[in-house]
Amino acid sequence: MNERIQKCIKRLDQNNIPALYAEDKKQAFEKVISMIPEGSVVGFGDSLTLRQIGLVDALSKGNYTFLNPWEPGTSVEENIEIKKRALTSDIFVTGTNALTLDGKIVNVDGQGNRTAAMLFGPNKVIIVVGINKIVDDLEEALKRIRNIAAPANVKRHTDFDPMPPCGKTGECSDCTSPWRICNKTVIIEWQYNNDKYKPIITVVIVGEELGL
Repeated sequence: MNERIQKCIKRLDQNNIPALYAEDKKQAFEKVISMIPEGSVVGFGDSLTLRQIGLVDALSKGNYTFLNPWEPGTSVEENIEIKKRALTSDIFVTGTNALTLDGKIVNVDGQGNRTAAMLFGPNKVIIVVGINKIVDDLEEALKRIRNIAAPANVKRHTDFDPMPPCGKTGECSDCTSPWRICNKTVIIEWQYNNDKYKPIITVVIVGEELGL
């Protein structure tokens, strides 16, 4: 575990956000799946990282009620209903856009279903993040999201018509596109840990580059 990861885990812990370290995709999968009891209702915030570690495939085939709004053949109406159900799932699994060295979890969403579920509703939230998404501070986090993560995410959504400008230029232009994906910015700095409310978010940091 390198110094940046150690520092990030220490600060997350100080912010009452439990964090685990996984050396690689295999270990990340093992740690995350061990936190999801069979029979659980599992919500999903669209995440390339979770696909890369094999979690999405395992949840789809395993003994879980897996709420995946992006299952092929899902209609727009079904997609929205599944996203709503995920807000009260037993466990919500997702990635993140950026993680700062002082323990802030930073995300920018288009519709807001992913960030909403991170904040309140599910009994447990598991966030998996590759080492490439650890940044120095909030300013760098927002810069990374708008000029690296967002353009890459736009490009992988082939159904955007018209495609937002960043999908073509690779840079944010603060556009007014009907398919703009940078609509809701959420910064998680801290979570309760007291007699009444226990932390719901756990972060798993992977010592590999994952996601966008």
